Amino acid sequence: MSAQADSLKSILFALGANFAIALAKSAGAVFTGSASMLAEAIHSFADCGNQALLIWGLRSARQVASPDHPLGYGREVYFWSFIVALMLFSMGGLFSIYEGVHKLHSAEPVRYAWVAVGILAFGVAAESVSLWGALREIDKERGELSLWRWFRTSRQSELLVIFGEDLAALGGLVLAVGFIALAMLTGNPKWDAVGSISIGVLLVLVAILVGVEVKALLIGQSADPQVLARLRAHIEAQPEVAQVYSLITQQLGGDVMVAVKARMQPVGSDVALIGAINAVEARTRAEFAQVRWIFFEPDIID
Repeated sequence: MSAQADSLKSILFALGANFAIALAKSAGAVFTGSASMLAEAIHSFADCGNQALLIWGLRSARQVASPDHPLGYGREVYFWSFIVALMLFSMGGLFSIYEGVHKLHSAEPVRYAWVAVGILAFGVAAESVSLWGALREIDKERGELSLWRWFRTSRQSELLVIFGEDLAALGGLVLAVGFIALAMLTGNPKWDAVGSISIGVLLVLVAILVGVEVKALLIGQSADPQVLARLRAHIEAQPEVAQVYSLITQQLGGDVMVAVKARMQPVGSDVALIGAINAVEARTRAEFAQVRWIFFEPDIID
């Protein structure tokens, strides 16, 4: 990975875009009576709240370690990311499905449909900018990985959530435009209700995908496989180390905990052994800025 992605920058991009879009959609929903537009407005306001929670999570994760939390609070960002996934599922997805089903039974013509299309087009443009901002930061982290592979292996939960939200928002806007256009062309307002249901299903699917990935981090996951491979190669290459028996890592927000069991090269005394271990730890921390804790166990057998 070539650089560290700036999650906060991506969140602020998304927050600004979603707030502007939410206001525009709310006005459009009242003006046109569109169920798809109302579903999209609620989705955008929910996204604004989600991004505020992610910012809170990033801030909380920076608390210093304490006796009760000796490895720090880094995992707190995972908790808030999981809450956001649940909100995306419930407030966004399930409400949109409910609104669409309700409108199917009491469908009303969409008033001033072209106004709705214009507002949604503005939303597509704004969400595209937000997604571009997220992808720019994601590209710093994913390197040569495909987006899907990055999504499955990334340890930055807040960036996963922002990417999922932006993708779902853009997809939802495109669906809303399409179904409102169908309602206009056919004269059948039920297409607008079907659009709301489709948007809800999309949000539920994205929320489930994001929730599964964040859950893995929340219950404890190793460092990124690429980082893990580089760590092992680095420690094995140290002149003081004869053989690495085991290497365990734990991702704790932006920090990584490392536990090493290794056979060291023979030295003359216990003091010299301690010095050799300290030298390996110092070089490892210098090479891997994210490594905050190293627990080194010298041994002669696996």
